[in-house]
Amino acid sequence: MKEPGLPPHLSGALVRYRVMATIVGVLLIVLILVGVPLANFDGSPMWGVFGSTPELFPAGGQLHRVGEFITTVLGIAHGYLYMIFLVTAFLLSRRARWPMGFTLVTLLCGTVPILSFWAEQRATNRVRAEHRAAPGAPATTASPAPTA
Repeated sequence: MKEPGLPPHLSGALVRYRVMATIVGVLLIVLILVGVPLANFDGSPMWGVFGSTPELFPAGGQLHRVGEFITTVLGIAHGYLYMIFLVTAFLLSRRARWPMGFTLVTLLCGTVPILSFWAEQRATNRVRAEHRAAPGAPATTASPAPTA
C-alpha cells in the first residue's frame, strides 16, 4: 500500500508508521483502560503505590481473569510492537527530515493513550504538507531527466 502523491522513499515509510501507530495506540487503550482496571480493581494494593484499590472486580472472578489475561498477553505484545513503532517512526523522521524536537514529541506521544492518535495525525499531515508532489508532477524527488 502506498501513500498517493508522495515520493516512493516516504510513501512506504509513512504507511508503515501509520499502521504501527494505530496498532500500538489501540493496544495501549485496551491495556490501560480495560485490562489494568479489570486486573487491579480487586480491593488489593496496586504496584506498591496505592494502599488499596476499589473492589469492583473480585480477585479470581471471570472479569478479573480477563483483566489478568489482557495485561499479561497484550502487555507483552504491546511492548514488542512499541519497539517496532519506535523504529518505524524514527525511520520516517529521518526520511522526512523532521527536526529532533518534532521527532521526540512524536515518539513520546506513542506512550500516552489517545494522544498517540493525535501525534499520528500530526505527523501524517506534516509529511503530506511538506512532501506531496504538485498536481500533475511525478511523485519523486529525483531531478528531471535532461531534454534533448
